[in-house]
Amino acid sequence: MSKINPASLENKVMNFHQKVLNPAKETLGPNIPETPFTDRMTGAIREVAKAQEDAVLSAKNFELGIETDLSKVMMKQQISSLGFQLTLNVRNKVLSAYKDIMNMPV
Repeated sequence: MSKINPASLENKVMNFHQKVLNPAKETLGPNIPETPFTDRMTGAIREVAKAQEDAVLSAKNFELGIETDLSKVMMKQQISSLGFQLTLNVRNKVLSAYKDIMNMPV
């Protein structure tokens, strides 16, 4: 079995990163925001939480008679539900990938 050279592996990853990044910069322009994964996930979870809060508030307002448009209430509940399902699926995929990595032989 051959040994893995970390420096060589890092160079391969960086070369691949540049191959992907350069066409993206040509297409999108030079100002591509490079947001860390954790920041993106935190933002997405906050958006889902806000959608859930909006759905609850909308349903409460409908029950109190403040909101009269039932379709608006149902739409907010569907958006909230879809956001939660998507978040749950992403979490499951991340956990699955983590378990796969932890079970890899060294």
